[in-house]
Amino acid sequence: MKFTCNTKNLNDACNNVMRAVSVKVTMPTIEGILIECGSETLSLTGYDFEFGINTTLPATVSEPGAIVIKAKVLCDIIKKISGESVCIETNGTSVLITSGAAQYNITGIDADEYPELPSVQGGYPLFINQSVLQQMVMQTLFAVAESESSKPVHTGLKFEMTLNQLRLIGVDGYRLAVRTETIKYEGEDVTFIVPKKTIRELIKIMSPDKDKEISISIGKRHIIFEVDNYSIISRLLEGDFLDYNAAIPKTCSTTVLINTQDAIACIERTLPVIENNAKNPIRCLFDNDEMRVSTVSAIGRVVDYTHANISGNRVEIGFNSKYMTDALGAADTDQVRIEFNGPVQPVKIMPLNDERFLFLVLPMRLKNEA
Repeated sequence: MKFTCNTKNLNDACNNVMRAVSVKVTMPTIEGILIECGSETLSLTGYDFEFGINTTLPATVSEPGAIVIKAKVLCDIIKKISGESVCIETNGTSVLITSGAAQYNITGIDADEYPELPSVQGGYPLFINQSVLQQMVMQTLFAVAESESSKPVHTGLKFEMTLNQLRLIGVDGYRLAVRTETIKYEGEDVTFIVPKKTIRELIKIMSPDKDKEISISIGKRHIIFEVDNYSIISRLLEGDFLDYNAAIPKTCSTTVLINTQDAIACIERTLPVIENNAKNPIRCLFDNDEMRVSTVSAIGRVVDYTHANISGNRVEIGFNSKYMTDALGAADTDQVRIEFNGPVQPVKIMPLNDERFLFLVLPMRLKNEA
């Protein structure tokens, strides 16, 4: 194998593909990047058996072929060389990398040992604007459970596709985020759950050109996102996802209309005296058209308030400050509607006039409550 390509293009591709390279599995092959040359293109692949990234870029190919090179070694070399172009050639598993006056001789791995990436055949195609998907993800991913969650299926973002509608759902046991968007889709109803890691990496690779579309192909066990010249392949999560519709309260006894940034600022002013969110909840009192926020810790005590339009019963309720600021921060409206049904029931946060997003936050029991 022998090819020459632009150094910057190869460096960018290596850095992106390396995100899918395994760092935990002691298997030399998947600690590497698979490099394949066709007649005029160069392909790079990283894959850890659950998540993979593949990209193609232009190259001048003198001799087609394939080799696996340890990802960290390859990325470090390409990052350091100063030549505008780089030439890589192989002789068996011996690799020669040349750029300018620099010359590296390293050992690669036979490409036949590299695992084959899963394919998605006959899946459900979906095309969605990058900026729309990015906004939907940013309004739901914060509520997806981290890997230490006791229920693995909740470490993924749930997609629900119905006629001309896409809905994303994230949940971690303490909060819920639902985001709904009208899109062009006329296929059959389908749901699938994508790991949080996959979604994070997808967002990083998205093009700055927000008008471009992402192609999504869904199979029974895997999904492929295609954005620009990248393909992101991931396994799908399986299991019983929360019945989120049943978890959403259907009634409320108190409704609060409040400026989103005012509410966030009021809560954030309590943070200097909060030692531990789990042990020092914020106490929120909604009464007389005022949101009053206070907290007490070993550091001290703080009280602050801001204006709010309140209808219904007076309510005093405790929250993890991070959970509330995450939800309010994900809102893309100047004002939000907050609905309460007493001090121990989940709280709903929505836009004033529709339900394109809905955030649910579980309260924390305050010490003076029975």
